[in-house]
Amino acid sequence: MSAFPRAGHLLSGAAALALTFVQAPESRAADPVDVELVLAVDVSLSMSPAELEIQRRGYVAALTHDTVLQAIADGAYGKIAVTYVEWAGTTWQHIIVPWTVIANRADAERVVEQLSAHAPNSARRTSISGALQFSSDLFAESGFQGVKRVIDISGDGPNNQGAPVDIIRDELVRQGITINGLPLMTRGGFTSVYDVNYLDRYYTDCVIGG
Repeated sequence: MSAFPRAGHLLSGAAALALTFVQAPESRAADPVDVELVLAVDVSLSMSPAELEIQRRGYVAALTHDTVLQAIADGAYGKIAVTYVEWAGTTWQHIIVPWTVIANRADAERVVEQLSAHAPNSARRTSISGALQFSSDLFAESGFQGVKRVIDISGDGPNNQGAPVDIIRDELVRQGITINGLPLMTRGGFTSVYDVNYLDRYYTDCVIGG
């Protein structure tokens, strides 16, 4: 069976993602957006080619989904700012799509075009804490002032390099950053001693916050 239909597992979060963009108070910034959103995507070697494609296709489908686009339009400012980052080890993070405004379908499709122009890379180790630290630094240089700051982080395994992820999670939450977790439980990549049986519970306990 093709792995591509599994993109629906990420797409099923489109409605939840849409809730991120609504019911936010006004911002006083000169160039405000409803949300500054970092999409942080695991490309460690434990990810199989099929899993890498699931992530990429899932985000492509979600960003252009009618529910998400309508939620963006219904926000106080009717626009969000998005950046897309691939990550692996502690010092391995690559920005694939720099900060970009999405206010309508045409904007979303331009982001999708940038994603489609580059195949996912791969690298050693899985540092969720490193990805969160890198993502939090991106807000300072976004050029936007979001009513909400959100990191959506996806992956197929636990933190196995860098600082303890729950400590970094708590630091970011204290800064007012929301962290959403999207665990891939497909078991399609390489196995290791770091694997956990209930990755969704791990993400709930150690990664998700705010």
